[in-house]
Amino acid sequence: MIKLAVGAAGALVVIVGAVMLAPSGDEPAKATPPPKATPTPAPSTEAPAPELPVGVECRGADCAGQNPDEMGCGGDYARTVSTAQVGGARVEVRYSEVCSAAWARLTEAGAGDTVTITGGAAADEQNGAVAVTEAYTPMVAVKKAADAKACATLASGTEGCTA
Repeated sequence: MIKLAVGAAGALVVIVGAVMLAPSGDEPAKATPPPKATPTPAPSTEAPAPELPVGVECRGADCAGQNPDEMGCGGDYARTVSTAQVGGARVEVRYSEVCSAAWARLTEAGAGDTVTITGGAAADEQNGAVAVTEAYTPMVAVKKAADAKACATLASGTEGCTA
């Protein structure tokens, strides 16, 4: 009889535990849906454009027709890459790697002298007229310095270009 009472008590504990752990009749059991897969964007084939240094306002085509000093492409970001002597004047190609742009500068110039820069895929051309003894052109977009050529025409008719 003791075995029967112990067995019945054990069965009662199992039944009570099952009832306590089972969901109540008020709330239906909810199945958790599997997480949805989010599509991964395709990788870009273009390299991200490098950030411009503080004070530099343009790069490449955005620089075309712009003033190199106002756009921050001159100064420390520019170098003279070719020169030519034209009469008493000197014509230079100035290039900014940061801006991917070039412009022409004419020094020791006189009134009526002009300077031109050509370069880039579209053979973009910009002109500048002399103010005092120095002139420079707006920029043209170029991928490399060798793509730009500067020419000067002096008031006397003498002409010359960088190589």
